[in-house]
Amino acid sequence: MTQQAQPMDKRSIFGFVLIGIIITAWMMYQSITTRPTEESASKQAKKDTKQVSPEQAKQPVVKDPSSDLGKHFSPFAANSERFFTVETDLYIAKISSKGGTIASWKLKNYDKWDKKSKVDLIKPYAREFGLEFSSTDGNKIDAKTLTFELTPAKTTEKSNYTRVYGKNSFTLYARLSVAPGSEIVKAITFHGDAYSLDADIAFNNMESYIVRSYDVTWNRGLQYQEENSVNESGTGVAMVSLNGSINELNADNFSDEHKTNFTGKVDYLAVRNKYFLAAIQPVNASGDATVYLEGKLFGAPDKGSYEEYSLAYRVPVKPGKNSEKFTLYCGPQEYDRLSEYNLESTIDLGWRWLVAPIGEYFMLPIFKFIHTFIPNYGISIIIFSILMKLLLSPLTAQQLKTTQKMQLLAPELAKIREKYADDTVAQQQESMKLYGEYGINPAGGCFPMLLQMPILYALWAVLSSNVEIRNTYFFGWIDNLSVPDVIFQIPFQLPLVGIDKFSGLAFIMGATLFIQQKMSVTDPRQKAMIYIMPIMFTVMFSSFPAGLNLYYLIFNLLGIIQQVYVTKYAKNRLTLADLRNMPKKESWLQKRLQMAQEIAAKQGKSLPGQPLPKSNQPKKNTPKKK
Repeated sequence: MTQQAQPMDKRSIFGFVLIGIIITAWMMYQSITTRPTEESASKQAKKDTKQVSPEQAKQPVVKDPSSDLGKHFSPFAANSERFFTVETDLYIAKISSKGGTIASWKLKNYDKWDKKSKVDLIKPYAREFGLEFSSTDGNKIDAKTLTFELTPAKTTEKSNYTRVYGKNSFTLYARLSVAPGSEIVKAITFHGDAYSLDADIAFNNMESYIVRSYDVTWNRGLQYQEENSVNESGTGVAMVSLNGSINELNADNFSDEHKTNFTGKVDYLAVRNKYFLAAIQPVNASGDATVYLEGKLFGAPDKGSYEEYSLAYRVPVKPGKNSEKFTLYCGPQEYDRLSEYNLESTIDLGWRWLVAPIGEYFMLPIFKFIHTFIPNYGISIIIFSILMKLLLSPLTAQQLKTTQKMQLLAPELAKIREKYADDTVAQQQESMKLYGEYGINPAGGCFPMLLQMPILYALWAVLSSNVEIRNTYFFGWIDNLSVPDVIFQIPFQLPLVGIDKFSGLAFIMGATLFIQQKMSVTDPRQKAMIYIMPIMFTVMFSSFPAGLNLYYLIFNLLGIIQQVYVTKYAKNRLTLADLRNMPKKESWLQKRLQMAQEIAAKQGKSLPGQPLPKSNQPKKNTPKKK
């Protein structure tokens, strides 16, 4: 009689379910950060013709700047533009006479992904950190359409450039005098050794010209700096810290505009991309301030995408003199530097109540400590991997012990499968009895792996958001630890996963995973796992940063060494007799599975995924012999 193929046991089912969860979550992430089809994009473009990529726009539409300014502000229409440049130790800022806004903010210590130019966080067409208000004659005024006079403090020099060093500071006034005694003044103070500026915004005796309040704005988000716009969009967000809690706005789809507003005590409002941040902090925020957040997602060439966010902080205006102070941070997401401004919570370190604390208070300090002695970040990651392997060794040791026990028990399980080849229920019952007899929890190797997941995710968040790793060389073909180390590309994208570029480190890591699976899987019914897992993870990890893949590769290599030692060279290696004589403790899961199988057997039923007992299976209608 030909033996029928037997269904997978519970360990296999559990493994495939876990893989399915990982794949599903990853595909969902890919789907929400991927540009829609050309058809849907064209429909959106027809719906809102304003949603055209600003990077594609050649020249703005020429319009009379005084046409919408009304009688009070038409005389100050910005028909021309003047710039004042301030260079500090860290950046070069260009301030525009259009509203006293920021026209350029170049970071001197950071290059774009192609290393051909410096990072400029302001888009070429944008004028940021502006003012908006409504005039008493019914017009909505954006101050960047008005010409402000730019005057350096404590000097009558007409130069358009200054240099600020170290602890020194420099103040530039941007002034609009509407009438004698009625004026708008922005006093902007730059510091030589900081990525921030201080702004004192005054609306003096303006009650006859504006209505009730004005908004301090940031309108066009941050300019993208990385090669992969989809990846950068996946980390982009607008946020506000309000009454001690953080609220985020994520324009993660191509539907209608994303808008929201909040009222309360504002600590900061900010816009973030993968490695850089712009944050506005009111110095003396009232308890009932109102903020507005808005975001849009745009399509870009080569199936790319980019997000654009706007922020507004509303300030009430009373009769007479009004003054409000702000601090603007515009720079990299360096944890220690952001901590000085209480902005460290803007860094994306994963789930705030589980993963982020692991990364923030445990992994980041260790990683920074290692780097103080090891300047090469690749070597720092290797040492960090070794240290993490040592710290996680109790969990991995438990996993290896379970694997070793299952290997010892494999011949006995094979005998049970052979004896009860046609009765899967009896086969499962006898297997569970055997597990109990030898004190083995069949899921014991999976739970340590699940306990490691928050730690591994925290590490992924730390390495993928660490601006200090950005554009850093390791060796050979790995010239940037913050992006995938692509070794070849295929002319099409793989279905479902949408990947056409493959990482060298991911291939090596997949090979180490294959070796691990080959060493640990002994059940012939699980042999598919030996090939499925390495292939799946090679494809998935090909889109991960090289620094992260380097960590996982070293972690796997150390795991192989540990596994070889435990199974071949360790003293007092287990035997089946040792296993039988060990103290037995039936796990909660074993008890529940045993109870479920006994109940199912009494009722003549089967557990999910198992066939009916042979006695309860429907009889086949066989034709009678003639």
